Amino acid sequence: MIPEIGHFALALALALSLAQAAVGLIGAQRADARLMGAAAPLAAGVLVAVAAAFACLVWAYVANDTTVLNVVQNSHSAKPMLYKVSGAWGNHEGSMLLWVLILALCGGAVAAFGTNLPSALQARVLGVLALVALGFLGFILGTSNPFERIWPPPMDGQGLNPILQDPGLAFHPPLLYLGYVGFAVTYAFAVAALIEGRVDAAWGRWVRPWALAAWSFLTLGIALGSWWAYYELGWGGYWFWDPVENASLMPWLAGCALLHSAIVVEKREALKTWTVFLALLAFGMSLLGTFLVRSGVLNSVHAFANDPERGTVILILLALYIGGGFLLFAWRAQAMLPTGVFTPVSREGSLVLNNLLLCSIAAVVLVGTLYPMFADLVLKEKFSVGPPFFNTAILPLAVPLIGAMALGPVLPWKRARLFPALQRLWWAALAGLAALALCLMIEGQRVGPALGFGAAAWVILAAVADIADRIALFSRPRAAWARAKGLPRAAWGGATAHAGMGVMILGLAGMGLATDTLRLVKPGETVALAGLDYRLVSVVDAPGPNFSARRATVEVRDGGTLVTVLQPERRSFPQGRMTTTEAAIHTTWLSDLYVVLGEERDGGAVLRIHNNPLAPWIWLGGAIMALGGGLSLSDRRMRVSAPAAKPVKAGARA
Repeated sequence: MIPEIGHFALALALALSLAQAAVGLIGAQRADARLMGAAAPLAAGVLVAVAAAFACLVWAYVANDTTVLNVVQNSHSAKPMLYKVSGAWGNHEGSMLLWVLILALCGGAVAAFGTNLPSALQARVLGVLALVALGFLGFILGTSNPFERIWPPPMDGQGLNPILQDPGLAFHPPLLYLGYVGFAVTYAFAVAALIEGRVDAAWGRWVRPWALAAWSFLTLGIALGSWWAYYELGWGGYWFWDPVENASLMPWLAGCALLHSAIVVEKREALKTWTVFLALLAFGMSLLGTFLVRSGVLNSVHAFANDPERGTVILILLALYIGGGFLLFAWRAQAMLPTGVFTPVSREGSLVLNNLLLCSIAAVVLVGTLYPMFADLVLKEKFSVGPPFFNTAILPLAVPLIGAMALGPVLPWKRARLFPALQRLWWAALAGLAALALCLMIEGQRVGPALGFGAAAWVILAAVADIADRIALFSRPRAAWARAKGLPRAAWGGATAHAGMGVMILGLAGMGLATDTLRLVKPGETVALAGLDYRLVSVVDAPGPNFSARRATVEVRDGGTLVTVLQPERRSFPQGRMTTTEAAIHTTWLSDLYVVLGEERDGGAVLRIHNNPLAPWIWLGGAIMALGGGLSLSDRRMRVSAPAAKPVKAGARA
């Protein structure tokens, strides 16, 4: 009975979405206050219906209802409760329902917190969001019903993919989807602006909080996924340029450009057309990622490689929403003429450079991800595009991006001079050069990590210099504390996010100095790496709740002093007939001691041992970046009403 309620709730949500789209768009076109006013309650109704459907699916997993095909294919009675719950979205059908739930949450948030918007704009935004929900609800009901029954029911389920049975992967998809789907709101604002033919400072202020929230959640989701790959897959790295990883990186890059471009619209009423374009692009990249992960066109350890027919439907939705958005953009963009002017050397100019470099990096990632599939389909040739291509192509773009990131915040708006701005950052530049020289002295010819350490020092200290300059720390130190307390949270948030990027660069540079070894070790034998001794004590059986494991005990000593005891495992899951590795990691925050247990043979076990300097700083930097986004989002100016929209000039709405 519960699954039928969930199915009915999805059908109800489809009908309510249709009504929401109709009253929102038609009411705004006719300036009918009653129709426009009905859009917000309908958005709340869609949210309640989709939330009820999702709750029914979670109940089916928790109760291990084996009459539901989705539960049979992705769950098992012996699974821990956390993975029973997370199993609800650890598959294609459930993940698409989660996708729509977050979309409904976004619609409900616009209805609840968008009361300061002009009624026509809010109605149009809710109408566009409803059109997006309409397509994906139809997709779920037509091709991916999570409540499909099976009869006769089996005794138990087949179990969740063992690789996904991890706390990191339990929370990674919701965070990632909050970012992916959050860009649907900025997309809706862009389409609404194109329909109305007006983009001004008020629109920039309305869009920026939604872009900031989506970017912050996406940052957390990507960082958590990277951390999961680091400790769960056992290969010792943090990023492999996997197509699924790239699918989340592309909207992050476009969203980062959108976030900075919206600032220029709000402050200077410039880059209007470009900002609308980025809003369409960010959501387009999100939908492209959804297609890549679920179409079966690529192979990845965490892709939902289902039948291509369902991927074709997602591709059609991608063409409708993004193709339609860009067609509307081509038709209406001329109505959004910029009014703000600025010189190349200015804060606006630095943000333009920031945008161009971010979009160029996104283009490189897009080409590197899609070209192997294109070559296979059209040229009938097999290509593999891996880390060497991405690292070589992106580095020349990343270097000026890091320079602009540090320099931009200290430049004045509209017109600036470069030398005075550089004077403010002389000590950051000096520290960066010192870090680079010190690394070269210690590590010899390892130029890449040395550049990374120099860039990290430059970015972090430039963020500190930005705040110091705002509060006049050096020129008027006695009143600096009072000015710091009065500094807007958005200023603190921007500096924090930039410093977080510097911390992440520091971790990446440290990983460039990583060392590792692969050895067959017998109990009692010792392996030396990076000045430490790793002694294999034993390898024993270690049964788990729904798996059997072999667990090694490894003592790590510095001379004769015990540093830590590591216990890596190899787990075998009978339901999924899979074996996974569980790396054992001891972190000192200066380095990670990382051991993976491999196969056993000849009376010993294969150990892969890594010494990863500064590895935790990669994910610490991601968390700091998201914290900066949260600080900016908490700024009161993000919540108060935006300035009144300027009247449209005659002929501008032609």
